[in-house]
Amino acid sequence: MQPILTTEQIREVDRVTIEERGLPGLILMENAGSRVYELLAHRFSPLNRQHVVVLCGKGNNGGDGLVVARHLIIRGRPASLRVILLCEPNQLQGDAAANYRMLRAVDGEVTAAPDLESWQRVRGVLGAATLLVDAMLGTGLQGAARGRYVEVIRDVNSRVPPEHIVAVDIPSGLASDSGDLPGESIRAGYTVTFTAPKVGQIFPPAAERCGILHVAPIGSPSSMLESNPAFKLWLLEAGDFGVLFRPRERSAHKGDFGHVLMVGGSRPKPGAVLMAGTAALRAGAGLVTVATAAGATGTVVGHTPELMTEPVKGAQDGSMSVSGFRKEWLNGKTVVAVGPGIGTSPGSQQLVHRIVKEAAAPLVVDADGLTALAALDGEWETGSPLLVLTPHPGEMARLTGLSTEQVQKRRVDIAREFSVRRKVHLVLKGYRSLIATPEGNVLVNPTGTPAMATGGAGDILTGMIAGFLAQFREAKPEIAIAAAVYLHGLCGERAAARLGEQAVLAMDLLEALPGAIRSLTNHGETRPLTATNRP
Repeated sequence: MQPILTTEQIREVDRVTIEERGLPGLILMENAGSRVYELLAHRFSPLNRQHVVVLCGKGNNGGDGLVVARHLIIRGRPASLRVILLCEPNQLQGDAAANYRMLRAVDGEVTAAPDLESWQRVRGVLGAATLLVDAMLGTGLQGAARGRYVEVIRDVNSRVPPEHIVAVDIPSGLASDSGDLPGESIRAGYTVTFTAPKVGQIFPPAAERCGILHVAPIGSPSSMLESNPAFKLWLLEAGDFGVLFRPRERSAHKGDFGHVLMVGGSRPKPGAVLMAGTAALRAGAGLVTVATAAGATGTVVGHTPELMTEPVKGAQDGSMSVSGFRKEWLNGKTVVAVGPGIGTSPGSQQLVHRIVKEAAAPLVVDADGLTALAALDGEWETGSPLLVLTPHPGEMARLTGLSTEQVQKRRVDIAREFSVRRKVHLVLKGYRSLIATPEGNVLVNPTGTPAMATGGAGDILTGMIAGFLAQFREAKPEIAIAAAVYLHGLCGERAAARLGEQAVLAMDLLEALPGAIRSLTNHGETRPLTATNRP
C-alpha cells in the first residue's frame, strides 16, 4: 500500500529527508525531473520526432520542469524544444535557480513570459507542440489559479490534446488536498507525482484531470512512509495481496478453507443469493451453504450444484421469515453473510436482526440486510467478532441518516467516522471504493470500470469477501476484505476488455477471477493508476 498524503504531510516528508536524513533538495529535484524524463522517453518514443514545449513556473515545480528540459537536451534531443518560464529568471530562488543555471550551461534556451502580454506573444508555440510538459503550479497552490496562469491554462487546454500533456507532480490549477475543482486546471494525459499520491489525484472530479498517474520515488526512504502512524489514508496495490494466494499445501482439504453460510434470496428473486454463493465458492471457500426461501433452493442448486442449501419457510409471497430459520444452521460456520435478495418485508428484516445478534462467526451484511440494520437506528447487538458492512452510497445514507449527496461529498470522513464509532469494517462502494477500519484507517481501491454498473455486481463482491474471509483467517481482516474489493474491480476491467463496457454481466466477473488472481501471484500487474479506471 502507498499512503495518500496531504500537502502538509508531503512537505514534512521532504523536510525530514533533507534536514534529518541529509539528502539535499537539489538531489530530490534532480530525481524528480529524471523520473518525468523517463516517462517521456517511454511513452513518447522516439523523442527525436517530438516538438516539445516545457512550461515552468517560478517555484520548485518549475525547477522540476527545468531539470526535465536539461535531460531532453542531453539525452532526448527532440525535434524542437521550447522552454517558457512564466517569470523573470531573477525571480527564481534556491534549487530552481540552480537548475536554471544548469540548463543554460548546456546551451538550453529559455523564453521568459512574466506577464500576460509576453505570454500572448509566445503562445503560438502551442499549436506545433506534440508534447507539452506542465511544470507551472505544483502542490503548494492555495485556492484557484489566478492572474495570467488562468489564461495560460485555458490556452493549453484549447490547443493541446490531453494525451499530449504530461503534468509534473500535479496538473497546474488542481488542489492537492481535495478532489474538488477550485478553478481552471490543466487536463493532463499523464501525471508523474513524487514519493506518494496526493488526495486530489485519487478522488473525483480532480482525479479525472490527472490522466494516468505514475507515482515515482525520488529519494525519501520508504520506512518514512510505511511506519508513520499519522498516515491514515492508503492506496491499494496489486503487490499487497500476492502473499494470500500462495500455493496451497498438498495435504489441504476443503475444511481448511472455511464454510460460508449465505443467507438471502426469495422464491421470485433467487438470483442475488445464487450469485453471492457462487462467488464465495469461486473465491476459494471450501464449502458454501445457501439458506434461502424453500421455493428457491431448486434454482440455486440447478445453477451451481456445488452449493449446499437450507430451505427456509416463509410467507406466501416467497420471502423468508424468522420463524423458518434454524439457529443450528449458524453452528460450525466460518463466515456468515446475509442480505443479498432477502427483501425488506417485516419477516425478512426480523431474520436479519436475529442473525446479526446470534452469529458467532465473522459476519458480512449487504443489500437488504443493510436496510434492516438501518431500521434499528444503530442500536444493533451482535455476537460476531467481526462485522463487515458493504453499502453503496444510498445504503450508507440510510445507515447514517444523511442524504446520499452528503455521503458522496464526504466519503472518506463519513466512512472513517462510522467505522470507528460502530467498531465495524466498512466497504463504501462506488468509484474509488473505500475500506474503513475501526482503527481509523481508510484503504482506497484503484480498480474498477463503469462496466460494473450492472445488477448483481455487488452480490458478487459480497460472496468474494465472505470467501476470502473464510479461507484467509490468519490475515488481518482488512487485507482479506481489500483483496476481494481490489480483485472485484480488476475482474471488471478484464471483463470489459473482453466484452466491452456495455455487455458485461455480473457473472462475467467470476469468469475473469482466475486470471485476475494469477496476475497477483505473478508479482502483480503493471497497471498505473488511471483516472477513469478503464482498461
